[in-house]
Amino acid sequence: MTSAGGTRPLWTRNGRELIYVSPTGALMSVGVARGPSWAAEQPVPVVKEGYLTTPLVDLGRTYDVGPDGRYLVVKGAATDPAASPPSLIVVQHWGEELKRLVPTR
Repeated sequence: MTSAGGTRPLWTRNGRELIYVSPTGALMSVGVARGPSWAAEQPVPVVKEGYLTTPLVDLGRTYDVGPDGRYLVVKGAATDPAASPPSLIVVQHWGEELKRLVPTR
């Protein structure tokens, strides 16, 4: 079973919720009751917009649920046209800089 963008649904650690991406791209949660038969609650959105819930290529899930129950998602590109573009800072030779800043005795 896959949802929008080919991502697979995810069970929370306690096994009481199923997290998935809706066809509109929202991250959804549906509670599941334990018992002899399947009983699901009404799905609710947990992340509506502003986050990358559907990857451009199939890299796997772009969301997870942490041990404390918080939703972990990859933030999408800024929608504010005045915002600066995403950047990546690469630090080379950081070991030498560390030795200079924190000399050994």
